[in-house]
Amino acid sequence: MQQLTYGLVLLGCLLCTLPLEFVFRARVYRRWTRALAAIAPVAAVFLVWDYLAVQAGWWWFDPAYLTGAFVGTLPVEEVLFFLVVPVCAILAYEGVRFVRPAWDRQAQDRHPEAAGRSTDEPA
Repeated sequence: MQQLTYGLVLLGCLLCTLPLEFVFRARVYRRWTRALAAIAPVAAVFLVWDYLAVQAGWWWFDPAYLTGAFVGTLPVEEVLFFLVVPVCAILAYEGVRFVRPAWDRQAQDRHPEAAGRSTDEPA
């Protein structure tokens, strides 16, 4: 069971943020190509970083907490980390935008009256 730890943490992150997709209509999973376009370039950079760091011996992964499945020299859990955590972050961001639309700077710029400003006041 210990070898599932990293994967279970990732699953827990997904399960904790999943309700945001439906309750707050975050639409992250429904617009998966958009999310992937935002996540993939950053994930690629950090996966290369991880690969180089592991190859250089700067860090490693404790096999006791891994399933043993690898993508190249990186554990599959580490690869999934760079997909799961950004998806959870986007879900959280969209949830906050739903609950607190006044905090959304773009919405304020498009609709100043929604933020409590009149249209003649400078932003």
